[in-house]
Amino acid sequence: MVYHIIWCPKRRRKVLVGPVRDRLEQIIGGGAAENGWEIIRLAIQPDHVPLFIRAHPNTLPSDIPRRLKGRSSHLLREAFAHLLKLPSLWTRSCLLSTAGNVSQAIIQRYLERHSKT
Repeated sequence: MVYHIIWCPKRRRKVLVGPVRDRLEQIIGGGAAENGWEIIRLAIQPDHVPLFIRAHPNTLPSDIPRRLKGRSSHLLREAFAHLLKLPSLWTRSCLLSTAGNVSQAIIQRYLERHSKT
């Protein structure tokens, strides 16, 4: 299954820049590898994380953002003291949708257009 997932920092703060962004990319990559998920596209923006990922059909869709957000929040707040000022790093919500062949191309174009890398 292919999923398009987007989540944001609390109060949509623009905190995902520089070393925080780089470390977040490593954490998401490691979490995906640990769970056997394939990252198709990751385009971290200063105020949100759009992710296009392939997971085994037995994986609960809600587990993907839950695991990635939980792990990244813990590790980022441990490494970057300025993130401790936020009541929590991530909002409780996220966008989670499945993607088929047609919408996969649309999502890929969206991520490429919004990627700064």
